[in-house]
Amino acid sequence: MKNKLAIFEDYQIRRIYDEETEIWYFSVVDIIRALLQQPDFLTARKYWNKLKERLNKEGSQLVTNCHQLKMLADDGKMRLTDAATPETLLRLIQSVPSPKAEPIKLWLAKVGYERMQDMADPARSLDRAREYWQQHGRSEKWIQQRMMGQETRNKLTDYWKDHDIKKETEFAILTNIIHQEWAGVAVKEHKKLKGLKTQNLRDHMSEAELIFTALAELSTRQIAETMAAIGMKENKVAGKKGGGIARKARIDLEEKTGRSVVTGENFLPPGRKKISDE
Repeated sequence: MKNKLAIFEDYQIRRIYDEETEIWYFSVVDIIRALLQQPDFLTARKYWNKLKERLNKEGSQLVTNCHQLKMLADDGKMRLTDAATPETLLRLIQSVPSPKAEPIKLWLAKVGYERMQDMADPARSLDRAREYWQQHGRSEKWIQQRMMGQETRNKLTDYWKDHDIKKETEFAILTNIIHQEWAGVAVKEHKKLKGLKTQNLRDHMSEAELIFTALAELSTRQIAETMAAIGMKENKVAGKKGGGIARKARIDLEEKTGRSVVTGENFLPPGRKKISDE
């Protein structure tokens, strides 16, 4: 995970990027400070502790959705603090009466979380994604493959959500199993091969990589549906089998063409090809 600071007005908001799940986690107490316009950290922390008690009594899942992550404290040491994803923060913000609630929501979107708005308007997400890829020189053929692959991915994650896969870490584990099976490398290793850090791996895949990823995830979902897979144990089995189907197809293609499907090619600007150079 990587620690970074973001700024809302005069308030520093600590955040951590999880490369495996590709999700930002923000310090909850820092968000509370900004909401209350409270310069004193201890006062904001006391407020958060009281709010946690109230939410727990109300049976809210918001506190459960927070994670204890190490972030840089004022004393220069890495200390555990409550952290949450933007989706959880949006709901938490509604529990704090503050004139800064709406500005912080807008700020969260501005620092990279348009997806929260897309939940209410999926077409907005598709239009923005297509525009983004066009601006970065992707061909229409590549864009079509990327969008079809995303639809396949969404159907798989919908299945997982409906069959006892709830945590973001569980999604990441299953995704990595499928990827490892078809590609022969883990997601993290594949990103390193391409020289990527925080970028989305799929946005830097070749057409062939996108096709085999989609095949692996389509196979996984159909196998899971046939098995009526529930929970991590059974969905891991489906993931390995689905990834295995794509692996066999990949190996067959590589033998016929003499070219590797998994590649270090990416869409990074010149000068940013090697992760070790940064």
